[in-house]
Amino acid sequence: MADTAKRKGGRAAEEKLPAEGTQARRFGKTRSAQSTALLEDYVELIADLFGSAGEARPTDIARRLGVSHATAVKTIARLKRAGLATARPYRGVFLTEKGQALADRVRVRHRLVVDVLRALGVPTEAAEADAEGIEHHVSEVTLKAFAQFLRSRGRAEA
Repeated sequence: MADTAKRKGGRAAEEKLPAEGTQARRFGKTRSAQSTALLEDYVELIADLFGSAGEARPTDIARRLGVSHATAVKTIARLKRAGLATARPYRGVFLTEKGQALADRVRVRHRLVVDVLRALGVPTEAAEADAEGIEHHVSEVTLKAFAQFLRSRGRAEA
C-alpha cells in the first residue's frame, strides 16, 4: 500500500511540473538575475556613496556590502570590464554614464518594490530588506503591474 501511495504521489508531483523548456527558462532567468544582481548592488551603492560622501572607495564598498576588500576589488574590476565604472588609484571608484543609468534604474525598481510591499502592510524595515532580493528577480511585466497597482490604489484612496 505504501508503494502504491508513493507511486501516486510521484505521479501527482510529475503532473504538476512545468514543461522542461519552461522550467529551464525559469531557472535560467534566476541564474542570470543572480549574476547581474551583484553588479547592480555595487553600482547602486557606488552611486549612493558618491552622492552622500563625495567618493566611493573600495574599502567603504567592502564594509557596506559585508565582503572582503579583495572581493570588492575583484567585483569593481568586473564593473570596469562591463563599462559600468572607472577607478583611479587613491581616488576611488566612479560610475560611467552607463553605470549611472543602471544605478538609477535599480534605485527606481527598488523604490517600487518597497512601495508595493509597504502598501501590502509589510513594515518598512522588512520591506527594505526584502526588496534587496526581490528587485533583482522581478520581471518588467511584474514591475508594470506593481506600478499599476500603486496607481489604482492611490486613486481609490483619493
